[in-house]
Amino acid sequence: MTLWVRFSQGHIVGFGTLAGDQIAEHQGLMLDGSAPTGRRIPLAEVTLLTPTVPTKFIGLWNNFHASAAKNGNAIPAEPLYFLKGPNSFHPTGAPIRVPPKYEGKILYEGELGIVIGRSLFDVDEDEAEAGIFGYTCVNDVTALDVLRRDPSFVQWTRAKSFDTFGIFGPAIATGLDPATLTIRTLVDGRERQNYAASDMIFQPKQIVSLISRDMTLEPGDIIACGTSLGAGPMRPGAEVEVVIEGIGILANRLA
Repeated sequence: MTLWVRFSQGHIVGFGTLAGDQIAEHQGLMLDGSAPTGRRIPLAEVTLLTPTVPTKFIGLWNNFHASAAKNGNAIPAEPLYFLKGPNSFHPTGAPIRVPPKYEGKILYEGELGIVIGRSLFDVDEDEAEAGIFGYTCVNDVTALDVLRRDPSFVQWTRAKSFDTFGIFGPAIATGLDPATLTIRTLVDGRERQNYAASDMIFQPKQIVSLISRDMTLEPGDIIACGTSLGAGPMRPGAEVEVVIEGIGILANRLA
């Protein structure tokens, strides 16, 4: 297993692999061939960025059997998804900002994120699996009171695309079996979510294959696999941690 990160150090943006409390810097393209430079940088001396710069961030809804059963939702025949705007992309450690003049509930949703490794269009499941570079942690933040404000139109994009609402990182893990992973979400140290990725209705390779029939997936794109039971509101000042063993801890505070 390898953990890949992007970072800034002063005015320099770089990437590499985590090795304990240091980053082994690489050069080239993270997703398409890179080589170590030989330089090691203490993690404490850099700021972690989102591990990729996606062309799009896709999020699934109603993709877990447990939450579908509790909420009375039918099992979908195909992935149900929305898009989050690029302005929402946000790294670990940076504060989540409340939208101006918004006074409603803001929800955390801890999720597993798929990171696309190469251009994919209309691929089968084997090609889809081969085209997945790795996995990351996601906090799919939502302005709940906006979502159904207009009874004639569910505002998925608006509710989920405010600045800082598309959080992912801190790293991309390669060489993981997603079916073995557990997603945990802690709010101020108290566990609020704990669910198995194996409970997904559509598994990662199915998700990628089916969405690739609709649109071309590009290297670095993020697909959040959806959340399960326990997603809920955050209070100002709360710290939310999405924890996936083997990937890391995605930690952000609601300002």
